Amino acid sequence: MPQYFHSVRLDVEKCKGCTNCIKHCPTEAIRVHDGKAAIMEERCIDCGECIKCCPNHAKYAYTSTLEKLKEFKYNIALPAPSFFGQFKEKEKIEDILQAFMHIGFDEVFEVSLAAEIVAFIVHQQLSESGNKKPVFSSACPAVLRLMQIKFPGLLEQTTHVLSPMEVAARIARGEAAKKTGIAYDEIGAIFITPCPAKVTEVKQPIVTKHSAVNGVIGANLIYKDIIKNLYKGPANDNGAHTNGCHMHKATRLGMSWGYLTGESKSIELGTTLAVSGIHNVISLLEEIERGELQDVDFIELQSCNAGCVGGPLNIQNSFVGRVHLRDLITRYGSQLSYYSKEELCAVYEQRHFESTEPILPRPIMILDEDVSKALVKMERLDQLTKEFPGLDCGACGSPSCRALAEDIIRGIAFETDCVIKLRDRVNLLAQEILDLARIVPPAMAVDDSEKNNK
Repeated sequence: MPQYFHSVRLDVEKCKGCTNCIKHCPTEAIRVHDGKAAIMEERCIDCGECIKCCPNHAKYAYTSTLEKLKEFKYNIALPAPSFFGQFKEKEKIEDILQAFMHIGFDEVFEVSLAAEIVAFIVHQQLSESGNKKPVFSSACPAVLRLMQIKFPGLLEQTTHVLSPMEVAARIARGEAAKKTGIAYDEIGAIFITPCPAKVTEVKQPIVTKHSAVNGVIGANLIYKDIIKNLYKGPANDNGAHTNGCHMHKATRLGMSWGYLTGESKSIELGTTLAVSGIHNVISLLEEIERGELQDVDFIELQSCNAGCVGGPLNIQNSFVGRVHLRDLITRYGSQLSYYSKEELCAVYEQRHFESTEPILPRPIMILDEDVSKALVKMERLDQLTKEFPGLDCGACGSPSCRALAEDIIRGIAFETDCVIKLRDRVNLLAQEILDLARIVPPAMAVDDSEKNNK
């Protein structure tokens, strides 16, 4: 089985084995045994659902910290569009961008700006004939990993373009190298993420061999530092960014990628659909597998409810974050596009930001390397599944009865883990003990007959 990196981690000390996480996990990646949860690497998509639902905060995201900046001579912050929705309506984007400079960054490149480039590339791709409908967004890595596991037949219908995060890192590092003369490898691009899936995307990219992003810091970790430095004015960096108004370059189209429908609207082509929430995404993809929605041109799929503003590493809840972000977009709606159409066309023709690696299915249930043995185990798995009650209660520590059957075949669970099976077994043993108690031993039987004769 291939090795997978995952940013979602488990604090065993905090875990109480409540099984709440196994009910919310969309890919059945969590098991609970001996009162503690365990994450199955091959199934986890780092969607963060377990982080959101865990009442004991036993699940967390492993991300970088500001200590990462010490590894590079020149550091560039890449804030996600959703990050700006974490601040109150009165805050200015310029102040937020300047705050990054005060906490140790040398430059800020808005991922919203890169999103505008991605939107243009996708628009051009959709304009070309021969696309099988619908075409799916490839911006959310959690959705891509979900498709690798549960919907491999739909992978060919994803867009062939890098994510805005990746595009931002490549542009920012390249421009910084030309401007400063510092070697490309000595320039760090640090993404400010709303979710753990982006951390995994940097460590193990899906659509490219190597990521240009050097580190990922959770929005929840850097938020307080930004708040403390909001009103300190322009940072002193020898004039490179002394005027905050020159730092903000993204338009409303790029900024709107922070919440649901932002991406699909910025594509500006044909019939589009936007769906958020990993379980809603699964329902939609199941419909498409059955042949539905073939008249839709583009579908925006977001793992988190309401889009990236609903990410588990954000400070504000998705509703508040969306309101704040929309307010910012309204205030900065007149911002002119930083890139001309000619520049965008040149970027598209150069093909620098198109995906270079095919999105391949992920094997999640290899019962045996030997095909004949695997078939026997599969038959046994089906038989066990039929014998279980089908309640999918989760009391056994597995998310469903079929998952328990699979765990039994793999040797990590037992039939008596099922409370119904255990109850039947206990009842059977109790009956056998009762029957044994009623049987009179032969020696005692002789003694009883002698007593009767006397």
